[in-house]
Amino acid sequence: MSYIDGFVAAVPTANKEMYLQHAQAAAVVFKEFGALSVVETWGDDVPEGKLTSFTLAVQRKSDETVIFSWITWRDKQARDNGMKKAMEDKRLTGMEMPFDGKRMIYGGFEVVLDV
Repeated sequence: MSYIDGFVAAVPTANKEMYLQHAQAAAVVFKEFGALSVVETWGDDVPEGKLTSFTLAVQRKSDETVIFSWITWRDKQARDNGMKKAMEDKRLTGMEMPFDGKRMIYGGFEVVLDV
């Protein structure tokens, strides 16, 4: 089964267009190095939590929007190889982040059900 890298972050709402340009440029690099797809979503119905929530996890400020994104790879080996190449690519290393990357949550996930 495929492998997923997932990301959640808080992006200044005013930076939406800048974020989308950043994401489109990064997607080109990831696809070049083996990603099957790159999906970016902009929070629309993200409830505030009292104990846990996306907003709490990324310490969202009142002028920010939560994004949820994922990259699909053929398998973990393709992800490991592709992500290594992407993280060393000057097109990504030279990019200015349109959000606070220290508050981004990310991880790799093995797909166990896809219906």
